[in-house]
Amino acid sequence: MYVPRKVFFTKGVGVAKEKLSSFELALRSADIAQYNLVRVSSIFPPKCKIISKKEGLPHLSPGQIVHVVLAETATNEPYRQMASSVGVAIPKDRSTYGYLSEVHDFGRNEVDAGDYAEDLAAQMLATILGVPFDPDSSWDERKEIWKISEKIVTTRNITETAKGDRKGRWTTCIAAAVLIP
Repeated sequence: MYVPRKVFFTKGVGVAKEKLSSFELALRSADIAQYNLVRVSSIFPPKCKIISKKEGLPHLSPGQIVHVVLAETATNEPYRQMASSVGVAIPKDRSTYGYLSEVHDFGRNEVDAGDYAEDLAAQMLATILGVPFDPDSSWDERKEIWKISEKIVTTRNITETAKGDRKGRWTTCIAAAVLIP
């Protein structure tokens, strides 16, 4: 059975004439281009440890199949603001799973996109933990509920933002949670 025991977060931006090339350059910027990436859904595994990218990369080999939760946003519209973010919500009881969320958005800044990604992950986790919340309340109000409930121990995010290249070349920004066995 394959259950990741470690995860690291990374982000990057790429700009190129072709969309695929800009994506490749974003992966290179994030230091994950040399792996065969497989996108997975958004479960943060039980007992999984968050480590730094510097700690995580030595566990991987070029060409390896690597599972990721990946947020990707691209545009060739000059100056268009975009954001890619991965949020995580981890339960206090580490023997159960948490959630990762992906945000692919236009118009949001880094803080707003990151908060939104954290909020999405926390909402998904809260629904399985039975933590009551008002989905129409603000992120700040819900964040306090998560803390008070003592069931959600932490939320965090990694977010990359960029503006479309002024010359109309493709610009891609990515954020990723890289899962390590």
